[in-house]
Amino acid sequence: MKVAMKEEVFDLKPLKKIVRIGQKEGWSLIKILQQIQIEYGYLPKELLKSAAELLKLPYGKVFGVATFYAQFHLTPRGRHIIQQCDGTACHVKGGTRIGKFLRDELGIEPGETTEDLKFTYEVVYCLGSCGLAPVAMVDGKVYGELSVEKMKNILKTLE
Repeated sequence: MKVAMKEEVFDLKPLKKIVRIGQKEGWSLIKILQQIQIEYGYLPKELLKSAAELLKLPYGKVFGVATFYAQFHLTPRGRHIIQQCDGTACHVKGGTRIGKFLRDELGIEPGETTEDLKFTYEVVYCLGSCGLAPVAMVDGKVYGELSVEKMKNILKTLE
């Protein structure tokens, strides 16, 4: 059985397997949602509805958990995740220039993903690397002492 979301069709076999294993192993709803997100890349509402039915839980509860925790995403994310810090140290040391460059270069605003699903751009308020300000994390790697030129070069390596 498959579920359609606009242009996307989801194979429900992996979802059913995750729910079956989760119930057998006694996983929490959070762990089940984590596994679904790993499998599908995000948590579309149609899959959340199917998961709620399979778990015999109200959809509102499943949706509430998925929207409460920042780790869950209801829309597709890019292959490359750029998290640009705008905490105090980064802001003071030029993080806003980096942010403007990223918005202009990628053509998206914070929290958005490019149409080709290559980049997701997020603004965060601390990466714990204030001594290296301004910083950004790209695909889990922290880059410090950034300039617009350094960020351009980082993006080039991702092409």
